[in-house]
Amino acid sequence: MHIRIINPNSTASMTRQALERALVVKNANTQVSAVNPLDTPLSIEGGADEAMAVPGLLSEIIRGEALGVDAYIIACFDDPGLHAAREVARGPVLGICQAAVQVAMTISRRFSVITTLPRSVPIIEELVSAYGADRHCRKVRSINLPVLSLEESPVEAEALLLREIERSTLEDGAEAVILGCAGMSTLCDRLTEVSGVPVIDGVTAAMKLAEALVVAGYTTSKVNSYNYPREKSAGCVVCA
Repeated sequence: MHIRIINPNSTASMTRQALERALVVKNANTQVSAVNPLDTPLSIEGGADEAMAVPGLLSEIIRGEALGVDAYIIACFDDPGLHAAREVARGPVLGICQAAVQVAMTISRRFSVITTLPRSVPIIEELVSAYGADRHCRKVRSINLPVLSLEESPVEAEALLLREIERSTLEDGAEAVILGCAGMSTLCDRLTEVSGVPVIDGVTAAMKLAEALVVAGYTTSKVNSYNYPREKSAGCVVCA
């Protein structure tokens, strides 16, 4: 089984971090690789960054298909290009937001999400709604720290996250917390240990779901919505 992690931004250190996190939880016989495009934003913080990242993301999946990759993980919490990616892939494609939300709804009845910048809050709220988790998600919170600062200031990031985890339980009634950025993944275990709250990292959630789907023999449906893109004839002219 070969699972490929695709970091849609172009920061290689974040790609390595996601890979390291996945390697901790993978099964012994699972091959995991991680890649990132070279011509996308350094971090994805908003709709414009997402749009610029999607072409590179799709190109990486097409390369993976030629290599026989069995499943893909999009390692960005905004799940950019998720539906488009499923159109070009034979195997399952998992977004770390959707995977984390599904795990949170399985191990708790109420959860909160903690992300980086305030501008990401409405994006995640819309995703949570699209994934049918409105009634379970009590709040999407922000630590007001840019994505790249998670690597530059890990001590500050941990302190801010612990504060928001405490507020999530006291003010939101959350029973679990989702980390709303792949760059937070290395802090997950320590945050769980210190806070006593189940803290969910989308990379590991997606990794284990991907393995389960591949072992069970599930592939992406090619009936209607996720069918492969239709081929277009070059030079076709539409006349008014």
